[in-house]
Amino acid sequence: MASFNLKGLGVALVTPFKEDKSIDIDALDRLLDSLAEAEVNYIVILATTGETPALFPEEKQLIKDRVRMRIGNRIPLVIGVGGNHTQAVAEELMNGDFDGFKAVLSVVPYYNKPSQEGIYQHYKTLAEISPLPLILYNVPGRTGVNMSAETTLRLAHDFENITGIKEASGNFVQIEEIIKRKPERFQVISGDDGITYPLMTLGAVGVISVIGNAFPKEFGRMVRLCLEHRFDEALRIHFKFTELFNLMFVDGNPAGVKCALNALGMIANELRLPLVPTRISTNEKIHALIAELRKI
Repeated sequence: MASFNLKGLGVALVTPFKEDKSIDIDALDRLLDSLAEAEVNYIVILATTGETPALFPEEKQLIKDRVRMRIGNRIPLVIGVGGNHTQAVAEELMNGDFDGFKAVLSVVPYYNKPSQEGIYQHYKTLAEISPLPLILYNVPGRTGVNMSAETTLRLAHDFENITGIKEASGNFVQIEEIIKRKPERFQVISGDDGITYPLMTLGAVGVISVIGNAFPKEFGRMVRLCLEHRFDEALRIHFKFTELFNLMFVDGNPAGVKCALNALGMIANELRLPLVPTRISTNEKIHALIAELRKI
């Protein structure tokens, strides 16, 4: 099985909704065309930013089909497949429709709060049957449990089809330990836009980005500059985004980026309950930043 190259800017695609909360296909097409024009390195669908827990199975299939049709072979596609019922995730991997996708992003099991051995055995089960390379996803702020550096490294060394990790723990000591001790083929990427720059100076190879939905060219340039070791130039772009990084998540994800996309005229500012749009004060601050950021 071929590995998947995580270098560069991956974008965690939002799911645009109409006022009646149905999926807005026209807005989805606009987003996809924008990402293709910006030449992002890959697109991730049906993950956290896509509000996947609030989508019905037929809607997930609709998004999957539409993305494949609209993107074609222009940009590699990654799909989110995860959960806290290991056997159910395994059955989805064995029986699912993955035509056109290059890799699977799979989150650490949430809510159950498994031990490190439980996390290892979960991913071992998936790695042994997955038809595509696996990208681990550690996001303890959402799952309630952190996958340790030791567990990540154990998985990285034991399974060649585990191609990398999206690390969103925010723990620099942990992430640096993974980067230092990982196999050469295993890639570490940022799962948090705000720390992408410092992580790339340590050896991370990119990011699966939220902000990239709204600013794929600008944020993609920062990532490319880091890959070229032009860190001084990249830092200037990072600083221009600093305030927006905070605003993107102060009222939860993807509320912030949907507000930004709405300000850019790309989508309606609609989310599905239990998520709601940003507060008015956050909305006003995001709108005020958009014009300046577009000058980058």
